[in-house]
Amino acid sequence: MTTLGVIGASQARFMTHILTLTLNPALDCSIEADKVEPVHKVRTFNESYAPGGGGINVARAVVQLGGNATALYLAGGATGAFLGELLDKAGVPHEAVRIDGNTRISFNVFDRASHQDYRFVPEGPEVNEADIERLLARVEAFAPGWIVASGSLPRRASADVYARMAESAAIRSSKLVLDTSGSALKASIAQGGLALIKPSIGELESLGGSPLKRASEAEDAALNLVKTGASAMVAVTLGKDGGFLADHEGIYRLPALEIEALSAVGAGDSFLAGMVQALSEGKSNRQAFRTGMAAGAAACLNIGTQLCHKADVERLLAAMPD
Repeated sequence: MTTLGVIGASQARFMTHILTLTLNPALDCSIEADKVEPVHKVRTFNESYAPGGGGINVARAVVQLGGNATALYLAGGATGAFLGELLDKAGVPHEAVRIDGNTRISFNVFDRASHQDYRFVPEGPEVNEADIERLLARVEAFAPGWIVASGSLPRRASADVYARMAESAAIRSSKLVLDTSGSALKASIAQGGLALIKPSIGELESLGGSPLKRASEAEDAALNLVKTGASAMVAVTLGKDGGFLADHEGIYRLPALEIEALSAVGAGDSFLAGMVQALSEGKSNRQAFRTGMAAGAAACLNIGTQLCHKADVERLLAAMPD
């Protein structure tokens, strides 16, 4: 199989500040319902589609923030082609490596009665080693300062995929950011040399092999990953409890921003986009973390798949305590 290439307005960029990688992208369908309940037909409204998957969402958010990002991803079938059309419409430079399976469709349903989100996420298509090798070969064609590998692995992909990317990034002196979980995260941590990771508390517990009952224990676990060379930075977001950054300077904590949150969909990807965009502009680790926190909060101001808006990020960043 061959690459789909860069579609439409997304002309090939071989010099890009941020390259995002998505191995298991999705068409994100966002809909609303008066009430979600079993057995009965649930009538829906305001149906919309957006390109989705961790790395693709990061690229979308970077572009919305005025940055320079290119999305590289695996895609197949009619749904894969539609995904490319949506990225064109969003003005996101992109390149797809073709696979045999169909790109998955995920659903986010907003229940108007409860103001709750229901998220349905299929496992997606299978891939083979040849698909992964073609993706890695395309990474070699780019010369990014930053690479953001984000999202779950597709079926049959080996757990060391991101670890291999980490090794390749080190060879080219690119800075690799990783946002994943499970065996893929463990393999990459073992490889080491990452620039930034964004684990949850549960993932920190899994990496350390023991529960983290106090905030100080979570901070120590993150600092240990920095000290052992696994990652230069570890960013942990905690929802209403704010978040913290661990790096060579120690721990930097920030409280949660006071906002009226409508949905948490896309908050993590927006956080990562804001932080990496700021780092790519030469901002300090802590300045970048502040930008990430503002971007994550900004995403919560919208329902559906809109991610963060630049004006909201700037307003929230200006309101953050020193």
